[in-house]
Amino acid sequence: MTYTSSVNDHLFLLNNVVGLDQVAATDRYSEATPDVASAVLTEAAKLCDEVIAPLQRAGDLHPAHLENGVVRTTPGFGEAYRAIAEGGWVGMAGDPAHGGMGLPMALTTAVNEMMSGACLSLQLNPLMTQGQIDALEHHASDAIKALYLPKLISGEWAGTMNLTEPQAGSDVGALTSKAIPNGDGTYAITGQKIYISWGDNDFTENVCHLVLARLPDGVPGTKGISLFLVPKRLPDEHGKAGVANSLKVVSLEHKVGLHGSPTAVMQYDGAKGWLVGAPHDGMRAMFTMMNNARLGVGTQGIGVAEAAFQHALAYALDRKQGRPPVAGTGTIFDHADVRRMLMTMKAEVFAARAIALANAVAIDLSRATGDSKATARAALLTPIAKAYGTETGIAVANMGMQVHGGMGFIEETGAAQFFRDVRVTAIYEGTNGIQAMDLVGRKLADGGDAMFRLLDEIETQAERARNSLPDLAEPVWQASETLRETTEALVAEARMNARFAGAAPFLMCAARVLGSHFHLSAALAEDRDGPRTGLARFFVERLLPEHVGLAAQALAGEKALYALTPEDLAA
Repeated sequence: MTYTSSVNDHLFLLNNVVGLDQVAATDRYSEATPDVASAVLTEAAKLCDEVIAPLQRAGDLHPAHLENGVVRTTPGFGEAYRAIAEGGWVGMAGDPAHGGMGLPMALTTAVNEMMSGACLSLQLNPLMTQGQIDALEHHASDAIKALYLPKLISGEWAGTMNLTEPQAGSDVGALTSKAIPNGDGTYAITGQKIYISWGDNDFTENVCHLVLARLPDGVPGTKGISLFLVPKRLPDEHGKAGVANSLKVVSLEHKVGLHGSPTAVMQYDGAKGWLVGAPHDGMRAMFTMMNNARLGVGTQGIGVAEAAFQHALAYALDRKQGRPPVAGTGTIFDHADVRRMLMTMKAEVFAARAIALANAVAIDLSRATGDSKATARAALLTPIAKAYGTETGIAVANMGMQVHGGMGFIEETGAAQFFRDVRVTAIYEGTNGIQAMDLVGRKLADGGDAMFRLLDEIETQAERARNSLPDLAEPVWQASETLRETTEALVAEARMNARFAGAAPFLMCAARVLGSHFHLSAALAEDRDGPRTGLARFFVERLLPEHVGLAAQALAGEKALYALTPEDLAA
């Protein structure tokens, strides 16, 4: 499949819409100038387009498999991974003290999106390692950092996260994995973990697992959980991957998609591990990795959406069917409904990409300055970026199949693979329902202050646009007010289950308003009635109006959800 990384769109958003200049104005990221951003993304695009993208179909047709206890990966994945590692892309945001580039999360997010569009199955491997790097930088001892971070950042070793167990999915506190002190500062980890993305591979020297387990004195629930670093091979006295640890891949899951990415059932039988962070404080440390991965997974959805859109557009410009009602290409591209789908795909991708990059910029500003408002902005945007990014991936991939017509249902075109691969992104790293509950729960626990500051910015921008783009400015301003009133009502709602009942539509309402804001910002930056203004007009006229119905659902309460008994539903 052909794929072209969206370098120009990323650079336009970074330089004109989401504020990379604010990041570059900090001491920590002073080298993140527009020229550096352009050089980084251009070089990454070559890797994505020329090395990674050609493996997209191979990952689907030649899945990873377990052979005599060894995970065998898709042919070509090892070589492509080494190209990723040797280019320094795994450790883009890593601390330079341990070999990382020290680049902003904004640039890492852009590169991760391009890699996801090229081949999601392979990109998931470095994404997991990046999350582990982040967790270790924040919570590990100096000794662990010194030994593991250089290996993870260089890509010599890979990382995973191990949370889920057969009886403990979203309810992580129900886990039963145990950690027994060995008396020498290490721990014996015993238990089984499931759904472990890239639980093993045949192209890195070691695989390092971050595993949640309970110490003997750990209390029930999440407050009694600790986090441990458990390597596949124990480092020797020289820091090299040595003898095998007491863990194994029991099996690989048979999945709807992402066939090139092995999803393992992991068994730990007294495996040696090292505590990361304080005892019984494992969830806080793991959430560092999870929040990193949640933005990353939202970005995965956007990357697949971009690839699915490109695939559908190419087909529409080639396929001749029927008699188009307007003069043009003479292909199905000229039919109004095909145009509707393609415009929707393009507009959704742009909005989701802008939200993800704005999220990354907030993370960068928080890290570089410690500003509490930037930290709150990053926290607020994370569930929106994850859920909207992945829902966009699913919707756009599904629409791409529709553009292909009957051929979209035929595997040889590759259109269906995008849908199959991206579908899990709404499930892993916290389901989108959990993201929505997090938004109306934890993220509104400040009384809505972080949301209201964001809405103030949206309305200020709309005010500035009233003279030059009145047809866009007024709807965006009004939509912001609707979201403000909806947020105020949810903050005032004391019954948490009533908030949860409207959480998913509230999140999507927020995404619609944010998307319109960034489209308007792009139109203003374009400073002429060009393609970005046309796309903004489509989003505001066609997609933004959905926020009204979503806001109504957000405030409808929980009564209707519990109106039927199990027997009623089964009747």
